[in-house]
Amino acid sequence: MNSIVDLLEKNALMPRDEMAKLLNMPRAELDAAIARLEADGVILGYQAVVNHEKWETDKVVAIIEVKITPERDGGFDRIASRIARFDEVQGCYLVSGGYDLLIILEAPNLRAAAAFVAEKLSTIEAVQATATHFRLKTYKENGTFHLFDPASERLAVSP
Repeated sequence: MNSIVDLLEKNALMPRDEMAKLLNMPRAELDAAIARLEADGVILGYQAVVNHEKWETDKVVAIIEVKITPERDGGFDRIASRIARFDEVQGCYLVSGGYDLLIILEAPNLRAAAAFVAEKLSTIEAVQATATHFRLKTYKENGTFHLFDPASERLAVSP
C-alpha cells in the first residue's frame, strides 16, 4: 500500500482528491495528515526537478568527497553542520567508504566552485582531503528521467 509520503515523493503536485482516492481515505483526513507531517518535520519542503539542459543556466554542480577528522564530543555532526551552512552547499551527507562526507555544491562557474573548495572548505581545520567531481550531464534525478524515454528502449534478453 502506498503511503502519503511515498505518493508525495513521487509527485507532490498529484491532486489531493486523487491521492485520497488511492489511499482510500477522506480528503479532509488526508489534508490533516499532510499538515501533521509538515508540522512534525517529516516533510521538509517541496521542490521541482528541473531539466537544466532545457532551462539553460551556466550553473556548475560539483560532487565533493570530503575526508575529515571527527571532533571529540561532536563526531562528524558539528563539522558537517558547519559545512552545510554555506549557501553554495545544496546537500551534505555522512557516507561510508574512503571519504566521510559527500557534498553537493552549486556554483555560478568553475572558478567559483574551485574557490569554494580552496578558500572555504579546505581551510576548515578538520578537513584532511577533498576530491571534486563535476556533473557533466544528468540522465535521471530523484527518480525522474531527463534525456530519454526509458520505455522506448528495450533491454536485451539473453538465454
